[in-house]
Amino acid sequence: MSIRGKIGTDISPCGEGSGVGGSPTADGLGSPPPNLPHKGGGMVARMLGACFTAAFMLALIGSDAVFAQASPTLDTVRKRGLLNCGVNTGLAGFAAPDARGRWVGIDADFCRAVAAAVFGDGDKVRFVPLNAKERFTALQSGEVDLLSRNTTWTMSRDTSLGLNFAGVLFYDGQAFMVRDSQQLTSVEELAGASICVQTGTTNELNLADYFETRGLTYKPVVFERLIEVLAAYQSNRCDAFTTDSSQLVAERTRLADPDNHKILPDLISKEPLGPLVRQGDAVWSNIVRWTLFLLINAEELGITQDNVGEMRTSSNPEIRRIFGEGSTFGRALGLKDDWAVSVIGTVGNYGETFERNLGQGSPLKIERGRNALWTKGGLMYAPPIR
Repeated sequence: MSIRGKIGTDISPCGEGSGVGGSPTADGLGSPPPNLPHKGGGMVARMLGACFTAAFMLALIGSDAVFAQASPTLDTVRKRGLLNCGVNTGLAGFAAPDARGRWVGIDADFCRAVAAAVFGDGDKVRFVPLNAKERFTALQSGEVDLLSRNTTWTMSRDTSLGLNFAGVLFYDGQAFMVRDSQQLTSVEELAGASICVQTGTTNELNLADYFETRGLTYKPVVFERLIEVLAAYQSNRCDAFTTDSSQLVAERTRLADPDNHKILPDLISKEPLGPLVRQGDAVWSNIVRWTLFLLINAEELGITQDNVGEMRTSSNPEIRRIFGEGSTFGRALGLKDDWAVSVIGTVGNYGETFERNLGQGSPLKIERGRNALWTKGGLMYAPPIR
């Protein structure tokens, strides 16, 4: 059987040189070589069967066919009619209920983006607030379908927990908050100090590593919930409060006297924060991963929440492909080909959700910094949709 594929060459899996031998016949299968038996279900039948399967697969590939795969998570989410998304119990800029009880933040927006990809409706989300200790168990047990909760991507979490990270939503680093009255300028001046930290986090381990490698002593004051850590720091039970830099910016706004506290400039770790899914469901992983990549690519291409409609007829072929014009990328994910329209129409591009929740359009006023696009000196870089 001769198939002319996209590369413009003839592919003859059952013809000359295939190992089966013989010349192509009208039915597309080569005649068997004379030294093999022609009867029964023996070697020839098996070889011709394998040959036919290979030819069939090549024909599908050559015609841009989309291979549907099973996804237990996607099936469950669709049957339920809602995405169960694990988020922080309350962290400004990432995930927290507003005055009307609506969850807002960059992590909450990502939950809505995935819901929009699956349902075409970003409101089909049930937000499940989880503390640091609960978050992994909730995802492992199936209580949530996705964990979008300022969680650091580490090797152990990506390999030994039965979970996979889908990418980086926010690049962060661990820092320290102290009182202005202490007149401190660097972390090393905290030698011998008591430091408040949340247990069950990478921050706890980073803190121990940093002081041990420098031969410095400190007294850890640990609590299970972040709100307890903040309360202990506020009541002077510790000299410093350490967590991710972005969290310190958010938590400082909750202090009674925020102007009397400062965040030291030193970062002692890398904290790439991103969404997680369970291992073993490649289709669901692809949906979550490429939803994140879509948000980043959309910003790079200038696609926004406001212009998403008109961009569908853009002269840029890359933009048209993203919107499913002449492409089947949506079907390859188990979604509609215009899934990107729903996602961007719901939350905007990555830059929009950053600015709205963390940047200059928010109370936190966090600079883009390392979270800027790679074209603007940052680390945000997504594989192309093509």
